[in-house]
Amino acid sequence: QVSLVESGGGLVQPGGSLTLACAASINILSGYDMNWYRQSPGKSREQVAMISSGQSINIADSVKGRFAASRDSAKNTIYLHMSNLKPEDTGVYYCNALGLASGNSYWGQGTQVTVSS
Repeated sequence: QVSLVESGGGLVQPGGSLTLACAASINILSGYDMNWYRQSPGKSREQVAMISSGQSINIADSVKGRFAASRDSAKNTIYLHMSNLKPEDTGVYYCNALGLASGNSYWGQGTQVTVSS
């Protein structure tokens, strides 16, 4: 059973920063692409970042230049570093693990990010 636990969400003013963390019960170096998604009110779920098992990192164009992703393999934890936050970044942010061999997809419970003055 794969467990993903997000943390770090909260209320932040426009222009502020937050870092989200996702602690995984799996070895994130071993056969999983790790992803960050968000779901904003009234919108479909959107992928914002991917950290591949091959260590490449891709950031969605919609947040490029403001968001970054990283991982701490020793802690089996990935991070989403968000800066210059805007009200439209408000939403629930989810961690996802995609098994490359199995195709199985696992989700965390999500963490709420609210950008408001």
